[in-house]
Amino acid sequence: MRPVNLVNKLKTDLSSGQKVIPTRVHINEPLAVLYLSKHLQSFLQNTPKKKHPLILCIGTDRATGDSLGPLTGWQLQTLLHGVKAEILGTVDHPVHAGNLKEVFAALTPKLPEHPLLAIDACLGHFSDVGTIVFQQEPLKPGTAVKKTLPAVGDAGITGIVNVGGLMELQIIQNTRLSIVLKMSRLIANSIFLALRNR
Repeated sequence: MRPVNLVNKLKTDLSSGQKVIPTRVHINEPLAVLYLSKHLQSFLQNTPKKKHPLILCIGTDRATGDSLGPLTGWQLQTLLHGVKAEILGTVDHPVHAGNLKEVFAALTPKLPEHPLLAIDACLGHFSDVGTIVFQQEPLKPGTAVKKTLPAVGDAGITGIVNVGGLMELQIIQNTRLSIVLKMSRLIANSIFLALRNR
């Protein structure tokens, strides 16, 4: 089935109530961008906060596995040029464990009126590596590496970049860049699509 036909089939399924859009999508799912963008659109339409969204991309460019946030923010800078959205956390100016509390404190005055979408990498089970998860609740950054950081966001997107359980810091350092790049592109395109159709 051609991609256009898949999109039309999804629209038909959704309008007839036959399909629930998954909140967990793998990077190899052909409709991953569409699924994720639909959840983002719904979040932005239903939030009582109606000013432009704040997009907090958490992570550092110094560890491959933790670079999902900065790479996503970096791509969003180009994709969202001219779109009303504020992007925090890029490859040039990352938001990480060392400065997250300070950045979040600076955002606090805006939070009553601006929806906050947080993006971060995480570790998980082997079968879940490559999965992107949308949640309509705050993210808890730093959990995989045993850091205590504030929960952030009205909604969040996490990318399961590698296997967790033992030696998390070493695993984060040795994560394949290709998985992180594919995830960041998929997330950035989903956000672009959701904001374009807002």
